[in-house]
Amino acid sequence: MLNEGKSYDAGALTIYKHPAELLQNLIRFDTTNPPGNEAECINYIKDLLKRAGFETHILAKDPDRPNLITRLKGRGSAPPLMLYGHVDVVTTTSQDWTHPPFEAKEVDGFIWGRGALDMKCGVAMMVAALIRAKAEAVIPHGDILLVILSDEEAGGDFGARYLVDNHPEQFESIRYAIGEFGGYSMYIGGEKFYPIQIAEKTACWIKATVRGPGGHGARPMRGGSMAKLGRFLSQLDKNRLPVHITPVTRRMIEAISSNLSFPKSMILRKLLVPALTGTVLKMLGENAQYFEPLLHNTVNATIVRGGNKVNVIPGEITVELDGRLLPDFGPEDMIAEPRQIIGDEVEFEILRHDTCSAESDMGLFDTLSGILHDTDPEGISVPLMLPGVTDARFFSRLGIQTYGFMPMALPAGFNFFQTIHAADERIPVEAVAFGTNAIFELLQRYKG
Repeated sequence: MLNEGKSYDAGALTIYKHPAELLQNLIRFDTTNPPGNEAECINYIKDLLKRAGFETHILAKDPDRPNLITRLKGRGSAPPLMLYGHVDVVTTTSQDWTHPPFEAKEVDGFIWGRGALDMKCGVAMMVAALIRAKAEAVIPHGDILLVILSDEEAGGDFGARYLVDNHPEQFESIRYAIGEFGGYSMYIGGEKFYPIQIAEKTACWIKATVRGPGGHGARPMRGGSMAKLGRFLSQLDKNRLPVHITPVTRRMIEAISSNLSFPKSMILRKLLVPALTGTVLKMLGENAQYFEPLLHNTVNATIVRGGNKVNVIPGEITVELDGRLLPDFGPEDMIAEPRQIIGDEVEFEILRHDTCSAESDMGLFDTLSGILHDTDPEGISVPLMLPGVTDARFFSRLGIQTYGFMPMALPAGFNFFQTIHAADERIPVEAVAFGTNAIFELLQRYKG
C-alpha cells in the first residue's frame, strides 16, 4: 500500500521525470501472488495514465486480478509495438530482509523492495516513457500498446493467458513486443555485455513420488521412503542433465567470446563442445551461472510433502519439481533425462507444461542494440536465451515476437539473477532512469 498521506496527484503528469519515485510507489502495493490482489496497483497506474491524457481499458477474469491496456496513437506507417509487464510479485515469506520489502526505501543509491527487479522496475520504465512521449508530443511510426498484467508469477491464468484466449482482437497486427528480462549489464572477462532476450526456456512442473514401507516411528527403518527421497535429491544435486547446444545459446556464446581476448575467448568457445562443457563450467567460476542453465534442461526440487505425525513413518512422499526445458524439448524429456540419473525408483507425473515461445527473428535486435550502444558505448549487445519463462509464451500464440528489454546499467559485482526472487531485491536508482530513457528512445526509433 502507499504510505498514508502520500499524494501522487500533483505529479501525475510529470511522473516520467521521476521514474524511480514511480517504482517506489508501485513496490508499496503488496501484490504478492498468491493471492495477487493487483487491482489497487493497476488502478493507480490507470489513474496516472488517465491524468496524462490516455484512454485506458480494464479486462479481467476476476475484478481483483485486472489487466490494463492503453494506446499511444502513431502515424500508421508501421505495425503497432507492444510494451508489457506484470505487477504481481513472489512471496517474501521466510526471507530475512535488510529493509522491509514493501516500503521501497532508497538506501545507498538503491531502491529496496520486492519487485524492484521483477518486474515493477520494467513497468515503471514503460509507464514513465509512455507518459513522457505523450507530454513531449512524440508521434511514433506505429501505435504503442501498453499492457499491464496480473498473475505472471503463478502461470498467467488471470493475465496474459486470459487476454490471449479471450481478447485476441486487442493485439491485432502486432509483430514485435518488449517485456522482461534482457537489457541488463553483465561482466565477463573484463568486458561489459548487454544480453537482449530473443528466446526463453519453458516451464515443466512435475511431481515425483517415492514409496516405501510405513509403520511405527519406534521401529528402525532403512531403505524406506525417506531414504529413497534422500538418494533422489542427492543424485539430482550431484548430476547435471545432458548438455544440449541450441542455436540461440551458440549465437550468444560465439558473440561473447568474439569480444574477449585470448585465451578467455578460446575457453568460452569450448562450452560448445559437449564433452568439455562440464569442465569449462568449473573453470568459469561465478560466470558459470550465466551459461549452465542455457546448456541443459534443469530441474529443482521446491516442495516436499510426506508424513503428518512424528511417530508414523510415511509410506509415500511427494516432491514437486520446477523443471525448465530448452526450446524443442518436451515434457517427455523432463521425465526421461532425470530417469537416466536416478533410475526407476521414483514415479513421475507432469503437473503443468506450457508450450515454448517462438524464437524472435532478430528484426528488432539491431534497433535495441543501437539504443544500448548509444546510451552506453562501453557495452556490447548479445542475444540471450532466458533461463526462466515469461508471458512471452502466451503472446507467441498470436504471432507476437517478444524481446526481453528492460535496460539496466548495473554495477560490476551485482548479481542480477541471484537477487531476483531473493531477500534484499533492489535496483540502483540510476538504472531506473537509464532504462526509462532507453525505452523512450525505442518509442522514437521504432519503424516496424
